[in-house]
Amino acid sequence: MNQSASDRKALIVGCGVAGPVLALYLQRIGITPVIYEGRPEPRDDAGFFLNLAENGTDVLETLGIREEVLKDGHESSRLVFQNHKQKQLGENPSETVLIKRGLLTKGLREAAIDQGITVEFGKHLTDVQIPHEDMAIAYFDDGTEAHGNFLVGCDGIHSQTRRSILPNAPDPEYTGIIDSGAFTRNDSIPPSEGVMLMTFGVDGFFGYQKVPTGEIYWFENHERKKAPDRAELDGISPAEWKEKLLRLHKDDYDEVTEIIRSTDGEIGKWPVYDLPSLPTWHQGTVCLIGDAAHTTSPHVGQGASLAMEDAIVLAKCLRDTEVVQDAFETFESIRRDRVEEIVKMSRETGNQKAPSNLVTRKVRDLVLPFFLKRGVENFEQIYSYRVDWNEPV
Repeated sequence: MNQSASDRKALIVGCGVAGPVLALYLQRIGITPVIYEGRPEPRDDAGFFLNLAENGTDVLETLGIREEVLKDGHESSRLVFQNHKQKQLGENPSETVLIKRGLLTKGLREAAIDQGITVEFGKHLTDVQIPHEDMAIAYFDDGTEAHGNFLVGCDGIHSQTRRSILPNAPDPEYTGIIDSGAFTRNDSIPPSEGVMLMTFGVDGFFGYQKVPTGEIYWFENHERKKAPDRAELDGISPAEWKEKLLRLHKDDYDEVTEIIRSTDGEIGKWPVYDLPSLPTWHQGTVCLIGDAAHTTSPHVGQGASLAMEDAIVLAKCLRDTEVVQDAFETFESIRRDRVEEIVKMSRETGNQKAPSNLVTRKVRDLVLPFFLKRGVENFEQIYSYRVDWNEPV
C-alpha cells in the first residue's frame, strides 16, 4: 500500500549539488529527506570552479536561496572566443555566475541544514537493496544501514547507486580531453570586466576571468587520445604539470602563459568523461539524477544546472504522482531527451578545442565563427529552460 507524501522518508545519497536541492524540494512536499555523504567531513575548499547558468539559478530562485547560496559568486556577462593571436571568433552574450565549486556545495548544504534537513557524513555507500515496492535500503561501509520509502542516487559520475541497481550499465566514456583548473593573482593581467575569455590555442584551449577581488579563475583543456589513470596524474608534480602547460601554450598570446606561470598553488588535473546514455535511470524504489544518470563534460557548463533541474522536476513528479515508481518513470520521460542532447552537444564542443595540426587549426578558425553562431542559438535554448513549480506534471 502506498503512503501519502507526508509519511514518506527519502534516502538521498550524495551531498554535492543535486542532493541538497532535491532535499529542499522534497521537504516542501512533506517528504522527510536524509542526505548521506561518503566523505568523512565537508571539504569546502575542494574542487575548482564552474559557471552556473540561468536555468540553474532559476531553480535556486524558486527555493528562495539564490542570493544566499551564490553570494560568493561573480557575474560573467558574456563569453568571448578568440584564437591564439587574440583574433575574436565569436561571443556568447548569455549571463552566468562564476563560483568556486566548494563554495557552491557549501551554500547548498548549509541551506538544507538551516531548514532542519539531516546530513550524515562518513556514509560511504556499498550497496542498495529493494525489498519491496515501498522500501529501499542503503548499506554503508561503516556497517550501518538506512531504510526509506525510496532512494535517490545523487552520487556523481562514479555512482555506487548506479552500480548497485544497474550492474550491467555502460561505464562513463573518456572524451579524449584532459582538463586543468586553478586560481592565481597577477597584476599584469587587466580586469576582465565580467568577460570570460576563451582561447582556441595552438595545442590547447584556455579560458580565464579576472574577478573584482583580483583573483584569476582559469582552466585549460588539451587532447590526449588515451585516458590516463588517476595514479599517473597524481604522480605528476605541480611544477611538472605547469611546465607541460607552458609548453602547450608557448605559441599563444602572452597573457595565457603569464597566467599559468604566475600560478603557485595547486593546479587540478583530470581526464574528462561523459555518460551518453543509460538503458534506464531507475529500478524499483531507486532513481538516479544528475551526473549519476547523465554525466556531461564541462564544455558547455551545464553539469550543475542540469542537476538542479533534475531535482525540481523529480520533486514535482513525486508530488503529483501517487506511486513512486510511476513518478520515476515520468521524471525520466520528461528529462531524458533534453539531457542527452546537451551531453552530445558538450562532446561536440570539446572536439573543437584541440586541433592536431596547422591545417586543421586553420580550418577550425575559418569555420568556428559559424559553429559558434549556431552554438549561441543552442545555448539560448538551453538557458531559457524553466521549470514552473506551481504547474502540475
